[in-house]
Amino acid sequence: MVDPAFSVEAATAAWLATVNGAARARSDAYFEGGYWLLLWGFVVTAIITLGVLQTGTAARLSGWAARVAPKRLWLRLLLGALPILALLTIVQLPWDAYTGFFREHQYSMSNQSFGAWFGDWAKGALIGTVAMSLLALALLRLIRALPGSWWAVGTLVTAGLMGLAIAATPLFIEPLFNTYKPMAASPLRDQILSMARANLVPATDVLVVDQSRQTKRISANVAGIGSTMRVALNDNLLAQCTPAQVRAVMGHELGHYVLDHIWSGIVYQSLIILGGFLAIHLLTPRLVARYGARWGVSGMSDPAVLPAAILVFAGYMLVMTPVLNTVTRVQEQQADQFGLNAARAPDGFAAIAMKLSTYRKLDPKPWEEAIFFDHPSGHTRVHTAMTWKAEHLGEPGVE
Repeated sequence: MVDPAFSVEAATAAWLATVNGAARARSDAYFEGGYWLLLWGFVVTAIITLGVLQTGTAARLSGWAARVAPKRLWLRLLLGALPILALLTIVQLPWDAYTGFFREHQYSMSNQSFGAWFGDWAKGALIGTVAMSLLALALLRLIRALPGSWWAVGTLVTAGLMGLAIAATPLFIEPLFNTYKPMAASPLRDQILSMARANLVPATDVLVVDQSRQTKRISANVAGIGSTMRVALNDNLLAQCTPAQVRAVMGHELGHYVLDHIWSGIVYQSLIILGGFLAIHLLTPRLVARYGARWGVSGMSDPAVLPAAILVFAGYMLVMTPVLNTVTRVQEQQADQFGLNAARAPDGFAAIAMKLSTYRKLDPKPWEEAIFFDHPSGHTRVHTAMTWKAEHLGEPGVE
């Protein structure tokens, strides 16, 4: 029974008022700056890809691959794609350094030295370049074999590779960047595992990751598929939050698993990628027809076409920003609701929303949230928590 003396709106306003003044202004400035980063990120991509095309660098690298492996098509395509994608990644380093290191330090988000950041960047760049080169190899082969429908088949291939990457990441990728250790025995650990068992999540342990060496942010996740599934939270979450707040976060993360967001996420992302591949299929040949002779690109199956395809895809993804964010935000809202039911800690959940406000605008306009937020805003999350609380006032175990 709802207590008429409890006002959801007043309770929400009270929580939002706990973050104000300079802290609120700093949070808003950080997040709103991200709006422009989307646009400037595309501009940087355009400058780099067009530069590699206009200078003939992509054509020369593709020609080198053809001379090295004239008879083995797969090797020629791979040797053509790999250095082109590596060059694009390296040239983008200054932009990545600004967005990932200098700006994070400007807003006091990072704990890393530049050397440590660069080490992580280099590992990520190497892994990403190899993975994208293998994907490019598959797509270039499909373009040769199925010039009219490669984009549809390529989406299925990409979806399969995403599934493999999700399964492999907890075992082979994430340990390259951080150390994961079992959470020490405690009542909180028991409560997290109890929530997992109650919701049929097959977790037998909780891992703690040392992300404090990189960031001040709090986070947790349930990652992997099948036997690679694991539940983890970062050391910042344990150090900065109360048990009720930690349970609220973990209830949310367990919700992603129970609600099959990994699988539905692959489906949604694949549909968005399908549109991107179709855009490449329709638009890139026009660019090649008009500028191919100048760029030295012989056709759509030439590895030298990759920068042009990346430019088209980047433009498509910029336009699709509201769709991408909405898909993720809806799933996050669903996980929020699940977490409230699982952890029964609405005030703990509201307190977490305030902590997240250090890098996420707390009370945006509706249009801002619809376009730029890939998670519910602090206002939305607190209002959701207080709505839940209003329906469970006085019940045992509610925090």
